[in-house]
Amino acid sequence: MKPLFRKVSVEIESSFNIKHHIMPNYGNVWHYHPELELHYNIAGEGVRFIGDNISNFTPGEIILLGENLPHAWRCNEAYYQNNTDLNIEGIVMQFRPDCLGKTLLSLPETYQILKLYEKAKSGMVIKGKAKDKVADLMYKTAQAEGLDRIILLLSILKVLAETHEYEPIVNGQGSFYQSNESDTIRLNKVFNYTHSNYKKDITLEEIASISNLSVTSFCRYFKLMTKKTYYDFLIEIRISHACRLLVENKLPTEVICFDCGFNNVSNFYRHFKKITGMTPLDYKKKYLDRS
Repeated sequence: MKPLFRKVSVEIESSFNIKHHIMPNYGNVWHYHPELELHYNIAGEGVRFIGDNISNFTPGEIILLGENLPHAWRCNEAYYQNNTDLNIEGIVMQFRPDCLGKTLLSLPETYQILKLYEKAKSGMVIKGKAKDKVADLMYKTAQAEGLDRIILLLSILKVLAETHEYEPIVNGQGSFYQSNESDTIRLNKVFNYTHSNYKKDITLEEIASISNLSVTSFCRYFKLMTKKTYYDFLIEIRISHACRLLVENKLPTEVICFDCGFNNVSNFYRHFKKITGMTPLDYKKKYLDRS
């Protein structure tokens, strides 16, 4: 899926951008930009798309994204209802690799930052004590002014560069093509339609018509852009929602199966194990034991 290029606005008196957001949702658009992004989701739930990875996001998650790594945070449907008081809360920091000057990165003492930028190209989910430290520093940075902002940014980079408490998000560092306006409109229609209708049977004829393409052209185009078929994409979305419902532990697994768009339980179990590497019961036990 071709992502939309998004220009990040940075105030003229600032070397990087940081915002503390409280708003209805994170939007819908899958996009990329040359800035690295440190994303702290304080409150909000849904499905995140990073590169070719589809996973759930929950409160407290901190992720570092490298340059031009496509991403989107799609909140659960409740966050898009106009009559709700439900909001997300997050702190998002965006910065160019050389935002503090190219000379800084040429210093021998900063070699770890360059290594961090390379790791970030695959995305990083920050864990453990490192996550707690970064969360505290991001709160402070969002309120800081002047030289304190630079000191805090360097402190964040130091924690991230030195930690081993992280998980990579995408398997490779595949290149992504720049999109034109028609591609962006078409693929974000597919993106949004699938999220709104994943519980029902979506035929190729139906999704191709949303894209204004023939079935053959749509299948070829979607596979070229995403390296997966549309049905693989749809199943991954369904499984991500099933994972969230399993962790909530409010519904039986058989009910979750049909609620997420699968037509029979055996088919659901097969796809679930293929994507997560475990059965639904094992997945539920793993995450409930953590709480």
